[in-house]
Amino acid sequence: MESQVAVESDVQLTCAKDALVAAVGTVSRAVSTRGAVQVLGGILLEVGSGAVQLAATDMELSLRSRIDADVRGEGSLVVPGKLLADLVRLLPSEEVTIAYRSADGAAEIRSGAYTSRVNIFAPEDFPRLPALDVPLQEIEAAALLETIERVARSASRDESRPVLTGILVRFEGDKLVMAATDSYRLSVKETALASPGPELEAIIPARALTELARIAAGADTVLLGVNDNHVVFGAGDSWLTTRRIDGQFPNVRQLVPETFEVSLELPRRELLDIVRRASVMAQRNTPLRLRFAEGELTVSVQSQDVGETRESLPVAYTGDPLEIGFNADFLRDGLDSVDAETVTLKLINPLRPGLISAEGDAFWYLIMPIRLAG
Repeated sequence: MESQVAVESDVQLTCAKDALVAAVGTVSRAVSTRGAVQVLGGILLEVGSGAVQLAATDMELSLRSRIDADVRGEGSLVVPGKLLADLVRLLPSEEVTIAYRSADGAAEIRSGAYTSRVNIFAPEDFPRLPALDVPLQEIEAAALLETIERVARSASRDESRPVLTGILVRFEGDKLVMAATDSYRLSVKETALASPGPELEAIIPARALTELARIAAGADTVLLGVNDNHVVFGAGDSWLTTRRIDGQFPNVRQLVPETFEVSLELPRRELLDIVRRASVMAQRNTPLRLRFAEGELTVSVQSQDVGETRESLPVAYTGDPLEIGFNADFLRDGLDSVDAETVTLKLINPLRPGLISAEGDAFWYLIMPIRLAG
């Protein structure tokens, strides 16, 4: 009699290895690495109805992915995330079976001649994930992902100022606007949409939008839904939910100067290559020096520990010489984010921010200068 009860409580799934590898790879990026709450280091497998839903969360971001499977029984188990991610890629057969008996506290993983027994976490300890049953609206993936890619690098990684670790996302009718700043540079991108977007203005963690770009790569559309505290994105068989960041995002329009003293058209690729070469010599916070003189721009860097470099480029500059310093990485990012052969660089003076943009490209990159010595 006891044996019959045990068999009825079994949960077993058999699925294609490649599908499991892809799903684990998707959700494992939300597995918590901080270790304070052990179960957050696991991946939840919810088995039932001919499919398996995998999920992981660090309480700020959650990722879910669904795969088809031959299923026996229904139930949930939480497998250590890093172990599962490392293991499934190495399994020898194209088919994988995971079996779990609730009384055991362990799961058995089989693939070809391989068998292992893995200790698991209690599924009841796994946190409840934000609901997906919110009104959803389709957004064209290409427009959304391009906008994310071009602004995300300007978001701050300093957790002491949470608002700046997010990206301001605003839909204005058939236009999507995103902005990000770490207080040293500001990226703003406006993107036309084929149809009006949802009513949304929210500060969304840059990390979450970067993960969305990964899971939605190749998709035609992305589903977007909003509730009071979270934003929901869907792409294919994967879902991402993330908390909204509370706070006041800087007023983007007030940050951009209304007028500039200098406006120059520059060859983007040529200038970007020069900046990349000079950046090799720019150690730590050594600034890149841009010196504008009659008909010429000279990019130089001098590092006491490494050495110095200097390279010139002919430009249509007239007037008194002007020298300004920029963070090498930030300048490179700005040039790299513009989608045009020619960029416009606008300057005021060596102590005021510069603006990088391009005609016909609704993208602006404001960059603060570094005060030069001497």
